Amino acid sequence: MSHRYIPLTDQDKKEMLETIGANSIGELFGDVPKDILLNRELAIPEGESETTLSKRLSRIASKNITKETHSSFLGAGVYDHYAPAVVDAMISRSEFYTAYTPYQPEISQGELQAIFEFQTLICELTDMDIANSSMYDGITSFAEACILAFNQTRKNKIVVSKGMHYQALQVLHTYVKTREEFEVVEVDLDGTITDLEKLENAIDDDTAAVAVQYPNFYGSIEDLEKINSFIEGKKALFIVYANPLALGLLTPPGSFGADIVVGDTQPFGIPAQFGGPHCGFFATTKKLMRKTPGRLVGQTEDADGNRGFVLTLQAREQHIRRDKATSNICSNQALNALASSICMSALGKQGIYDISVQNFENANYAKKQFKSAGFEVSNGTSFNEFVVKFDKPVKDVNDALIQEGIIGGFDLKEVSKDFENQMLVAVTELRTKEEIDTFVKKAGEINGSK
Repeated sequence: MSHRYIPLTDQDKKEMLETIGANSIGELFGDVPKDILLNRELAIPEGESETTLSKRLSRIASKNITKETHSSFLGAGVYDHYAPAVVDAMISRSEFYTAYTPYQPEISQGELQAIFEFQTLICELTDMDIANSSMYDGITSFAEACILAFNQTRKNKIVVSKGMHYQALQVLHTYVKTREEFEVVEVDLDGTITDLEKLENAIDDDTAAVAVQYPNFYGSIEDLEKINSFIEGKKALFIVYANPLALGLLTPPGSFGADIVVGDTQPFGIPAQFGGPHCGFFATTKKLMRKTPGRLVGQTEDADGNRGFVLTLQAREQHIRRDKATSNICSNQALNALASSICMSALGKQGIYDISVQNFENANYAKKQFKSAGFEVSNGTSFNEFVVKFDKPVKDVNDALIQEGIIGGFDLKEVSKDFENQMLVAVTELRTKEEIDTFVKKAGEINGSK
């Protein structure tokens, strides 16, 4: 008899114990000192029948507030986007769903080709030469880029805009915490965009890299061409943390001279999933190819001239001496990278452009409506996020919005006290004009109420 949730029957357990020569589970753990063994039953409730349990869990789940029950204007790095149905259908196939690291190319050609296609798509989006096979998420990808810059330039200072995602800045500080010689200089904003004068003044001959986000955390679009001009002659690297969907509309960072482009492919076919797991990308120039962290999949030919794929330039700690490795990142997000590849392929170049335009137009329509309603909104050009200032705490506004069937934006007080009563609003292609108008109307009523 098989069970859906309990993998082993009593007979299964008996046969396994007999195979290894043990008479009981207790005997199996006989070598463990008795003073550290649990001498009582686990303090968990008795089991329930499947039907009873399913009903109880469904009642609990129905209390959740989700993007299916409410219209969502929450972004801050994780977004509600359209994903073609083919994405789930494809990644649910067992040959992809259960695949692991393709160490043996002779039996992993499908997985290797899928990763190779991901790398190719990322290079086309970013206008860069090389992309790796993905990383854990965009934020750790950014931190790895900074470490690469330190090692490549042998300089000790990273100049980074405070327009970077605040969690990316936190992770960067964590990465460099044990290296006293490394310095992270955070450059202030002018409203919601990098103060270019302060950025230029912060760059000197000791600068290993300059890093900005594009569009930045507050939704504003940074002037990459101007920023890159500050770096010329300084022998510093230019790191851009980019939203890959925005690159369907905006000029890619590679066209502005970026040395490393990182980000997260969550906008392409990966659900919010409580903030993860997602899929970081890391793209760079051919010059930095051998310093790239993670895996690279290369295209080759076998002895008979047939096209094939292999892991190449394996400079990770699993393959060479740890102290010689470019990074201790020892896995990648192959399944999520595949989801993003399928999504990008299904949408196509025109589809990605169309969705990018819808994000831009919807967000700027909402921004205009908030401004017309008397709200103060962020300066500069926005992609699909912008900042709205309220007269009361954003937490109180969001609590009231929930009662109206709306998930409000991100409370920027979490980032800094400088953003007291300010909300980061995300408007994607899935938000309708009616939803936007209702959001602005209800936000105005809540803001004006006592």
